[in-house]
Amino acid sequence: MPQIIELTNRSGLDYLHGLVKRGQNLQPLLREIGEDQAEATKQRFSTATGPDGEAWAPNSAVTLANYGALFARKKDGSLTKRSEQKLASKKPGTGETRMLATTINYQPQGDDAVSIGSPMVYASTFHYGAKSGEFGFGMYATRNGSFPIPWGDIPARPFLGLSADDRTNIAELIRSYLAGE
Repeated sequence: MPQIIELTNRSGLDYLHGLVKRGQNLQPLLREIGEDQAEATKQRFSTATGPDGEAWAPNSAVTLANYGALFARKKDGSLTKRSEQKLASKKPGTGETRMLATTINYQPQGDDAVSIGSPMVYASTFHYGAKSGEFGFGMYATRNGSFPIPWGDIPARPFLGLSADDRTNIAELIRSYLAGE
């Protein structure tokens, strides 16, 4: 049996009209979710953890050696104290330029979705990992032979996705937007 609800209070009717109007245009909500999630994703690089809270695999010795080769050295060839500190604090995905972490952005996808990602060509390899030679082989310019790309296995370091806190924040953003707050 259908029920008829009659609203005689103008504020209740205004609230419902506002709710319907906000529900017809989710673009402001999607932008807010996108900004929030892009920031949360960038923060994962400072904690070196995935959305599930799992710590990323540490840098390999070869990666640290290559990174350390960029730093200032003493006359005896050893690293300066400042260089040692930089090398000791090196987290995966945080090179000198921090390009992957600083290029995280969002893009609304139509009227009902938003995507988070990075335009960096190696972002998917960082996120999913790769096996040695997975992308084929390169040729040496100065000698005979070839080398696998990547030359070694790269562990997956997931940085995209939603944590439990992210899900809570998104639910609160939706509630707040639809309530007109």
